[in-house]
Order: sequence, then C-alpha cells, then structure tokens
Amino acid sequence: MPKPKPKPGLPTQAQILDFIANSDVPAGKREIAKAFGLTAQEKIALKALLKDMADEGLIDSAPGRAFHKMGGLPKVTVLRIADVDDGGNVWAVPDRWEADTPVPRLRVRERKRGALGIGERVLARTEEAGNGWIAHPMKVLAKASEQVLGVLRRDGERFWLTGVEKKDRREFAVSDTGGAEAGDLVMAEMTGRPPRITVRVVQRLGDPFAPRSFSLIAIHKLGIPDVFSGDTLDEAERVSQLPLGDDREDLTHLPIVAIDPADARDHDDAVWAAPHEDGGWQAVVAIADVSFYVRPGSEIDREARRRGNSVYFPDRVVPMLPEILSAEVCSLKEGEDRAALVCHLRIGKSGTLDSWRFTRARVRIAANLAYEDAQAIADTFLPGTGRGTSEAGGGGAPPAPPPEDAPLHHPADGPPPRAGEELTETLRHLWACWHALAKARNAREPLDLDLPERRVVLDETGRIMSVAPRERLDAHRLIEDYMIAANVAAAKALEAKKAPVMYRVHETPSREKLAALKDYLETFDVPFALGQVIRPATFNHVLTRIGDADFRPQVMEQILRTQTQAFYAPANHGHFGLSLGSYAHFTSPIRRYADLVVHRALVGACGLGEGGLTRADAEAMEQIGTTISGLERRAMEAERDTIDRYVAAFLSEKVGETLSARITGVQNYGFFATVEGIGGDGLMPVRDLGGEYFRFDEAARKLVGEQTGEEYALGQRIDLRLAEANPVSGVLRFELPGGKGAAPGPRDLGKGRKDRVIKHRGRPANIRHNGKRR
Repeated sequence: MPKPKPKPGLPTQAQILDFIANSDVPAGKREIAKAFGLTAQEKIALKALLKDMADEGLIDSAPGRAFHKMGGLPKVTVLRIADVDDGGNVWAVPDRWEADTPVPRLRVRERKRGALGIGERVLARTEEAGNGWIAHPMKVLAKASEQVLGVLRRDGERFWLTGVEKKDRREFAVSDTGGAEAGDLVMAEMTGRPPRITVRVVQRLGDPFAPRSFSLIAIHKLGIPDVFSGDTLDEAERVSQLPLGDDREDLTHLPIVAIDPADARDHDDAVWAAPHEDGGWQAVVAIADVSFYVRPGSEIDREARRRGNSVYFPDRVVPMLPEILSAEVCSLKEGEDRAALVCHLRIGKSGTLDSWRFTRARVRIAANLAYEDAQAIADTFLPGTGRGTSEAGGGGAPPAPPPEDAPLHHPADGPPPRAGEELTETLRHLWACWHALAKARNAREPLDLDLPERRVVLDETGRIMSVAPRERLDAHRLIEDYMIAANVAAAKALEAKKAPVMYRVHETPSREKLAALKDYLETFDVPFALGQVIRPATFNHVLTRIGDADFRPQVMEQILRTQTQAFYAPANHGHFGLSLGSYAHFTSPIRRYADLVVHRALVGACGLGEGGLTRADAEAMEQIGTTISGLERRAMEAERDTIDRYVAAFLSEKVGETLSARITGVQNYGFFATVEGIGGDGLMPVRDLGGEYFRFDEAARKLVGEQTGEEYALGQRIDLRLAEANPVSGVLRFELPGGKGAAPGPRDLGKGRKDRVIKHRGRPANIRHNGKRR
C-alpha cells in the first residue's frame, strides 16, 4: 500500500526526524525534499533548516550526505569489527562515532561464519532489534584495528597479553611489544582472524600496580575523556575573569556553610536556616552558578555535555569542567565571594515546603566543614551521638531537635555573636530546621535502604591505607534532606512557569522483578503479596518484619536489584524511591550536566539574566536526557570497577589467609562471597568443594550436598581462604580453609568430574547490582 503523500510546504523539525527514523533508505536532502514535494525555493530553505538541526545536535550526517538522528546509527554506515567471542558471534562498532552517547555494539550477521576478522571495516546496513543493533555487511573495506587494554606476560621467548576484563579470560599472542616489558599495562591493537588473533602494543601505560593505575584502567577501558583541549582551557581561563556584577542579590551577610566530605574536590552547595516568626523556618540552599560561566554552545559546554558528569575515583577526579572552574571560580570556598543560584525556602513547622523563590546572588561562605567536623559541633548541643539516629531513606524516628532552652539567634535580633559562636549557632538552626524536614520525609515513607558505601583511604603517595564502610552520620542526612527540598522546589518552580524540566525519574519496579523478589523472600518465609499497591513503604515494611536477622543485608540488596534504574527525561514519571511526584537535580551543576540544564531553565523562566536554556536545547531535552543517563551509567561502572580493583589490591597481601565472609550469591557453578567489613565479591567454584555431588536449588538459592546434606546458602556466614586477588581485573577467588576441597592437581583433572557436575533449574539470577544514587 503506497504511503500517503504529505502536505506540500517546508516540513517541521519533528516531521524531518520522523521521516529519517522511518525511511527505508538513507535519507539525504534530496530524499527529504522529494518526500515532502518541495519547490526549488523551499529546497533552499530546507538546506538552512537541516544545517540548523545539525548545529542544534538533533541530526548528524552519515557517509554519502545522508542524515540520521543524533545519537543513533545511520541506515548504512561503516563499522569496525571489534570482537569475535568464544561462541563465534562477531561484534562491531561504528568506525566513526562523535555522539556524546556510549559507542553502540552491533551483532554482525555474516553469510559465512568466520569470514570477518578483528579490525576489518565493513559497509553495513544497520537494523535496531529489541534493545540492541544488528549489522548486515554489504562490502568489506580497507582494514583497521581494534584496541584492547591489558598486561603483558612473558613465557620463554614469547609475550602474551592478558586483558583487564573480569569476564574475558582469553590471552592474545603479542606480535610487537612496542618497547614495553613484561608486567606493563599497555594499549594494544588486535588484528587477525580466529583462531590466530594477535596484538601489537601501541601505548605503554606503565605499572598496573602503581598508585593511580587502577583508575587509569577504567578511564582507558571505558573511553572516558580525561584531557581538555587547549581551546576549552583557554575559554575557561577567559570566563573565569567575568565580574559577578552588581545586579545579584547580596547574601554575603548570611553565615552560609558548606558541608562536604573531608576529601571533597569541589563544593557545589551550601546551606543556611533561621526560625521564621510564624513558627516555621526560612532556609537558603546556595548552589554554584555554573550557568553564569558556562554558556550554551560554548567550547566548555560542548565538552561538559560530552562528559555528562564528573567521575570520582579514590585517587583522582575526572571533572566535567576545567579545574579553574570546578575547583576554583565556581567552587563555594570559605571567605570568597562567589556567584550562586539560590533557592529560598519557606518551611512549615511540619516540614512542608510552603513556598520558594530563586535568585542569582553573591554569597560568601562562612565555613567549609567536613561532615565529621559538622557532626562533632552538633554533638555539643544535641542529645545522642548523631551517629545512626535516623536513616537517609525514611523509616525510624526523626532526629532529635536542639534542647528547648538552646538560644536561637534570629536575624532581627541584631549583630551575630563571635565567629566561633556564630558557626555553632548556624549549625543549631540548620539542625532544628532539619528536624522538621525529617518529620515530613518520614511521613511520606521513602525507600529506606542503608547499604554501606566502601571508602578507600590512600596515603600521600597513593598507596592503600585502608578499605572500610563509610560511616553514615546525621550530618550526611541533614545535607541530603536540604538538597532534596531544593530539588523538589526547582522542579515545581519550572512546572509553575510551564518551562522545560529535566526530571530525575525513578519508576515503579516491574511486575517481573516483583515476582522474583516474592520468590526470593519465600526462601526466608517472608510473605510478599503481588496484588498490593507497591509503594516504597511496602519494601520498608518487609525490612521491619525481618528486623536484625543475619540475612537482612541480602534482602536489602535484593530489594535494591528489584528497583528500576533512575534516569533523566523531560517527561515526569515521579521518583518512586523518594516517594515524590516531581523531582529534578538542581544541586550539583559543577559535576552533573543535568543540573546545569535545570539551572539554565530556571534562569530563563525566572528572568534571571543571561545563560538561560536555548530553544534548541529545550526541543532536544529528550535526547540530552538519554545521552547524560548513558554517561552516568558509564561513570558508575568506572567508579565501581576501580573500587573493586583497589579492594583486590588491598586483599592481595592477605592471599593464603582465612577471612570471615558472607555468601552473597549462589549459582550453578559455585557461590560468591564478600569479605566482611571490606567488600569485594569473590568466587568459590563448585569444583573446589570436593568430590561430593552438589545440587543447585535455585528457588532456595543454595547448593546442597547429595551425600552429606552440607549446604552453602545465600546470606550464610562462612570462613574462606583467599586463594587469589588480582588487582588488575579486580577478581577474587576463594577456597575452603584447611585444604578441604582444594582444586585438583593436573593428574586429577579427569577424576571425579561427573561428581562435580551440578543440577540446576532455570536460569541463575544475576547477583551483581548497581550502586544507589538518588
């Protein structure tokens, strides 16, 4: 059936994007003009329109001058063969990729298996299938190469490259070491066809065990941009000299304080509160005014969008903005006048947000405090220790307010007291106002998961001093609640102005994940009804029912895996975890591009001067949200992998020792365990459990010995011998202590093999999970 002929006239941007997406052939200017029946004069206007769309980042051009949606793949394009896995599947990546989104991988459908080798280039027709892409090769082009990150190993006269990927256990023969030596971390080019794939070293990165190398591995592995161009640095230097101007609200008289981690590299936010005459509170959340310095379309802006966010490692930060902005001019530093976008809040007695307004202001931070120091001062006027009195997510009693007789200085009462007393009084006000905010938070019952965050402490040379869970203080919760209040106010202020909003969206868990959670909880005799209306409090009640049982951490991790992954989008679907209807990220524009977009929207909607959201960005909000959501996932993977490598390096000195561990996952091939108090997942292979036949009970998440009935179950505490800790890959491997069930020697590999085969039902559950981010 022929397609209906569109109405004559110049098409809109939306119509062009729709045509490009649905065209059966590559869509160039000629095809677009023909499809819409344009006249000669309209074709001239079309050329200008397409150029504007390209400048705005809506479309990109493919070989042959065909267009495709920015961040997507052309219908026909040049691909480079990147990998041939053990199953014979061929994978390719675009030969040229300049979009801000992560590089897509395409499964290649070959007419003849094994016809393509790594590094070869093909002209291919692309097809989107499900959540991925498929490539249909049309023509083999001139050969290129694929790079792999690994460590050189010498065996006699030959060199081998061992990749840094946990899942990739292959080694590649090295045809050219490029001057690198055994033990070096290198970047190499892969060439050849299976089974004769070799690599050639193109860059020596140094000692993989040296300080700072673990984060370097993640940076190179995931392609994180870590060097700013000269043009970007020059522009940052110029804009850093911009005067703050006289049209800003002057808040330098307020003793605003910034409370951050002791090792913070930048300071986005600062807070202040004071009692209001109506019995409620007035509060100020001051956020670095990055939009004043980073204007849409500038070199800094393009680089910031390409990065999406800053990436934080134990030994370094890869910033979204050049250091002169992120660590100097934009960072809210004590005693320095700074440009801020300020959220003024009126908070009721019960913690409700009664009103808000946004201004551009000049602020002078009274103090930069570490969480621990702020908590220590607060402990002098608060009952209790401040450690563990409330949870960030929800349940439990709200924090105790300051004593009734504690003096609360009101701004109208005259000059403030001495500096030391002023700081104490500022914190007293902040804690008292937070008491109200915490009551409101507990009333809405957000998700309450208190999963520990690992903290790696390094000495001045970058060597590992310790790895331990990060202590959770009331000072952390206080700042979190003020930031959440400002984020809600930003979203609602933009909604009231009918302005574009980049929401932080966290959707309700899917029924499939809820069904999996129900099956999991049944193994602990904990009921979970699927027919009920699922709210965050539903999961909190499960944890309350469990109490302090040994398996509580495992249940919290399973509840976390049940949640959907949060993302950025201009369509509001609420934030399930926080139990909020409208939520945006406003408080960290130094390190998150999403927050910078929200700042620009507020500047434009509230008439706060230059640097507002452009029309092009307003129309491209969905694409921007998709891009920065993907880049956030990349940053999370890099940070998580680097922590795993540091943990493995820390534990490498304990190889051979017996450690207290907890089983965190059970599969048909063995179980995973985590070292108590340190973290780091390690595998205990089932083949090393001895000659007994073990049955995998997937529903109960345990391995059961057929002869002895011995069990290895999820949540079980167990002593294990650390057999291997590989800092380069982050892999840990365990054995049973005392040599029991040790891996068979070379002569025993053919004996008892059938006894080590495991029966299992269905597909094993994934035991990995992402870290939580609000």
